Amino acid sequence: MDAFLISTGLVSIAEIGDKTMLLAIVLAAAWRRPLPILLGILAATLGNHLFAAAAGAVLSHWMHGAWVRWVVGLAFLGFAVWAVIPDRFDERPDTTEKTFSGVFWTTTAAFFVIEMGDKTQVATAMLAAQFQSVVAVVAGSTLGMMLVNGPAVLLGETAARRLPLRWIRLAAALGFAATGVWVLAAG
Repeated sequence: MDAFLISTGLVSIAEIGDKTMLLAIVLAAAWRRPLPILLGILAATLGNHLFAAAAGAVLSHWMHGAWVRWVVGLAFLGFAVWAVIPDRFDERPDTTEKTFSGVFWTTTAAFFVIEMGDKTQVATAMLAAQFQSVVAVVAGSTLGMMLVNGPAVLLGETAARRLPLRWIRLAAALGFAATGVWVLAAG
């Protein structure tokens, strides 16, 4: 249960103000088709985070004991720094056919690609390495992504302008730092 709850909390906090959240807002504003956008985000997140968690689980089998603790702990301290650096997503998508299928597949592809190497994907890999529970981590990280991107799609640009992103980034940084210290101290 810890793997699920920690994954949900860390990923949802880290996702606020992230480039994928900004993409969700841009897509919602451009296409005004929330259902295929939400389903595309869900599909992309499941695929991307499953890949990341599997990589993290493999990593944990190659490194044992103190090595896993140090790699994961230092990675989360790095995420703390990364979390306070704002992401920018300035491009609006080209208008594509606004069919359900067109919006779904464009959203899925865009989210999958933009999430590659993102802090939430790397955090998912590190959480899977720490907890060695791919299913719980993927379920938690996916829920965390949807908790942030769902409202972003439904509320659009208005909600993003009203969120105090600087303070939320600081909260994400503190959460990552606390997790890093906790992992390093647990050994």
